[in-house]
Amino acid sequence: MDAIEAIMTRRSVRRFRDAPVPEQVVRTLLEAAMAAPSAGDQRDWHFVVIDDRSVLERVPDVHPYASMVPDAPLAILVCGDLSRESHAGYWVQDCAAATENLLLAARALGLGAVWLGVYPREDRVAGLRRLLSLPEHVVPLALVPVGHPAQDQGPEDRFDATKVSRNRW
Repeated sequence: MDAIEAIMTRRSVRRFRDAPVPEQVVRTLLEAAMAAPSAGDQRDWHFVVIDDRSVLERVPDVHPYASMVPDAPLAILVCGDLSRESHAGYWVQDCAAATENLLLAARALGLGAVWLGVYPREDRVAGLRRLLSLPEHVVPLALVPVGHPAQDQGPEDRFDATKVSRNRW
């Protein structure tokens, strides 16, 4: 699948088939995430791959919109490592770009995924920090459950010309 097709057909997948994601595919997803641009090339991200069923089952206890996580074969937590920051505050943009790359790579590989926002919700940050034993200088930005989609949602035209200005507002 080419990049434009992956972008235009990516959807938030919240239902997964009971099938594992091979380790090499997980590596490819992480490579794609790490290929994202970052401010000053600081690459201040860190990824936590969660595939322990007992941990996946506890995620909905700390994130109110994570009911699908226990049914996914894995989830990837995208975090900012503040100890690696050389351009203060840009970790959010860096990790958001990495998250989008991860979502598009999942789609291109025939997988489904959904972006679950964590930061800036302090309760979610604290809950995932406790659950996964994250150090204080690591801030979770997004949780991405990944798996084989239970259904194909198909493309959707989301272009809206009213949201485009040229040269001036």
